[in-house]
Amino acid sequence: MNLLVLAAEEAQNPLIPPIPELVIGLIAFVIVFGFLAKKLLPNINKVLDERREAIEGGIEKAEAAQTEAQSVLEQYKAQLAEARHEAARLRQDALEQGTALKEELRAEGQRQREEIIAAGHTQIEADRKAASHALRQDVGKLATDLAGKLVGESLEDHARQSRTIDRFLSELEEKAASNGAAR
Repeated sequence: MNLLVLAAEEAQNPLIPPIPELVIGLIAFVIVFGFLAKKLLPNINKVLDERREAIEGGIEKAEAAQTEAQSVLEQYKAQLAEARHEAARLRQDALEQGTALKEELRAEGQRQREEIIAAGHTQIEADRKAASHALRQDVGKLATDLAGKLVGESLEDHARQSRTIDRFLSELEEKAASNGAAR
């Protein structure tokens, strides 16, 4: 019988499993596949959806952040341009004010100089008149004393003294004027 069993076994193809094993294997596969489809597949899909949403949300957030950063950059550039324009305007204003102040100070200095010169001329004229008056008195006194010694009489009379002094000084001025014109 051994041979018969062997012969019966040889009739069966080793690549094709026996029908009961095939049915049991198919039932076990359907059970495992059903279990995986019911329990594991939704969890896998849920994780994949969450991951896709996180990636898409991250991309959207990154795009929003990039748009906001670009907007802030444009604002900073505009503020910087405005600050540069304001600085240039302030620099120009300061230059104009400096020029105006310089001209104002120059005009004030010129005015003060002219006032000082005018005051100096006035003072010189006053000093000249005072010196001329003092000189007339001194020269008159000396001339009166000299004339009194020459004439031999006293010329103490004030009116006579004044007339003599005035006549003497007039003659001196005429001589000085004629000498100045001759030169």
